[in-house]
Amino acid sequence: MISVEEAQARILKEFAATSAEIVTLSDSLGRVLADDLESRRTQPPMDVSAMDGYAVHASDVLHVPTTLKVTMEIPAGSLPPQALAAGEAARIFTGAPLPPGADSVVIQEDTEAAEDEVTILETAKRGAYVRRAGLDFREGEVKLRAGTRLGAREIGLAAAMNRPWLPLRRRPRIALLATGDEVVMPGDPIRGNQIVSSNVLALAALIEQAGGVAVNLGIAADREDALDNLRDRARGCDLLITTGGASVGKHDLVQSALQRSDLSLDFWKIAMRPGKPLMFGRWPELPVLGLPGNPVSSLVCGYLFLLPIMAKLLGAPDIALSEETGLLEHGLKENDRRQDYLRALFVEPDGNGPKLKVFERQDSSMLATLQHADALIIRRPQARAAKAGETCSFLRLPRP
Repeated sequence: MISVEEAQARILKEFAATSAEIVTLSDSLGRVLADDLESRRTQPPMDVSAMDGYAVHASDVLHVPTTLKVTMEIPAGSLPPQALAAGEAARIFTGAPLPPGADSVVIQEDTEAAEDEVTILETAKRGAYVRRAGLDFREGEVKLRAGTRLGAREIGLAAAMNRPWLPLRRRPRIALLATGDEVVMPGDPIRGNQIVSSNVLALAALIEQAGGVAVNLGIAADREDALDNLRDRARGCDLLITTGGASVGKHDLVQSALQRSDLSLDFWKIAMRPGKPLMFGRWPELPVLGLPGNPVSSLVCGYLFLLPIMAKLLGAPDIALSEETGLLEHGLKENDRRQDYLRALFVEPDGNGPKLKVFERQDSSMLATLQHADALIIRRPQARAAKAGETCSFLRLPRP
């Protein structure tokens, strides 16, 4: 058995970032930038008013009340017709450009208007209620970096930067195959000795959440010929994931069937719990990740190995889960040679991090426990017994 860290390193060296493609801004939600993004304009492009009111020379309103002649009106979207002379004011609206010579805005609440004059009731410092040109950003500035996942805020910024088309990483295509005579898809006819398959659908959701495309290849029966046309079905994908059948039992046929058709096996079996029977290899140009059949084992391995693969393919490191530290609510016994990932709840905040309570039952078939969990506590191989209140490392489980 190899360690989790060695397995992750050996898997990740087989992957590189996907190619870039140009995508319209309106179709970019959730996608990842392939290159740094420079602004194509200055925002705002010139000094503009931040409020409705009157553009003035600050020197004209040092002493109030004072009355100024209104010589122009400037709505948003228009240009000032002329410069503003001393002793004059311009009626101005939010977002409208200041006329040359003006350096301040008096908000309309601090004025009294009468025909072509306005009485200023409050002084205004130079620059009051003025948004200077380039306040937000300037043309040529990089405001979004490669590897950024685009949400509502990022898309809004890209739009303001006048970038209607964006260079994005191609979404990785991940093929998924469940194996075993004992599993059927949800809603299909089911015999008493069968169970509903959850692995592929859970992993597909994980792939889609991370920014990939899940290609569901269905369920393969426990016959070696069931995998004979698998390579053709997975053509064009960046990775093939199988669930179940990766061990070496009499009915675990994935390894033997793929090796008969040129699978180059890198390793199988990892010193971890849950998830020991994990397989990785290349077939021959397609990487293959064989995950355990138990549903919790399969999804935990998805968090530990699939998410880092997605991060590498998309050039977005934050997709992978990172270790955090917290405190144990209660003690834990010493560990054996396998690295444990214990499902746990956050029970209360603490100045040194969250406090975590481990579920009493950690059976790898219990999906309801995994769904309820907030985190996976990491117990290193040969870890000594831990007492309540001691520091622990954990992975925070993502929520929708």
